[in-house]
Amino acid sequence: MLRTSPARLLAITLSSACALALAAPAGAEDTAPATVPNGTFASPQVPSGSTWVSGIEGWTGEGYLASAARAGHPRGFQAATLNYASKRLSITTRLSDVRSGATVTLSWDDNPDTCVSAGTAGRPYTVTVAAGTAQPGAFTTNPATGKPNWYLGRSYSFTAAEDTPRVTFGSTDTTNVGCGFLIANVSAKQTAPTGPPPGASAAADPCAGDSADSPECKDVGKAKADIANCPATSRDCLSSVAGDGQQTNDGIAKQTTAVQDFNDIPRDESPDAAAQHLCPQSNALTDGLPPEYMVIPPSQWGQC
Repeated sequence: MLRTSPARLLAITLSSACALALAAPAGAEDTAPATVPNGTFASPQVPSGSTWVSGIEGWTGEGYLASAARAGHPRGFQAATLNYASKRLSITTRLSDVRSGATVTLSWDDNPDTCVSAGTAGRPYTVTVAAGTAQPGAFTTNPATGKPNWYLGRSYSFTAAEDTPRVTFGSTDTTNVGCGFLIANVSAKQTAPTGPPPGASAAADPCAGDSADSPECKDVGKAKADIANCPATSRDCLSSVAGDGQQTNDGIAKQTTAVQDFNDIPRDESPDAAAQHLCPQSNALTDGLPPEYMVIPPSQWGQC
């Protein structure tokens, strides 16, 4: 009978747990979509009968697109080349809906292309994010086979150090510069940073930005400085800057009086007697209004 000691069983269990933890890809927590302009390289479309077209919509750099037939991608995408006419190329785009502090995972496919001989090693390139401390990602395509040999699902994760971070794919190939290799189907996911967007507090401040020089905001700024200079225990100093609140106190007193007057109206009087208390208030509210604003003015009510 096979016996397994508790210690051996625990070691196997822990080893399995570690293996599961290590298997999680970088950036697996990034689940919200992020926009990659023209990530499938569908625009411009390579004209019928042509193999290449220059320029990539939504991307900068000396970009060239291979037709879907030339690329041979299993999903029928056009593809961008990182080598062309014996030159190493780089193409750049910005992730417009990514804020500083977000974690981002880029995904894409690559192909050594069909122009290099079968058995040639993979083609090297980098993915770089401008700003911040993110290290460039170094990648190599599958080896050449003389036919399309796409790797589906490369990925690179980083933390954005700026809004709309700039991402660049660049060739580092030195052995087959005359033969282009391809990337396709670029997409991104993100986990947005917690807290309000940068500048949100400033946007909520009516005296932020250009408004800071208005007379009203200058007065507010001066008052804040004066209050800051007042000793916390000096009521006279604070009153000299912020006022004594007399206007507010007067308003509260008027409201208190109005409520008291309303509460003083007897509730056990006859309707006609009670109306005599209310008629002056009603007439005061409608005095000066033209007749067309009232169906029946209070002065014509029977009780008034």
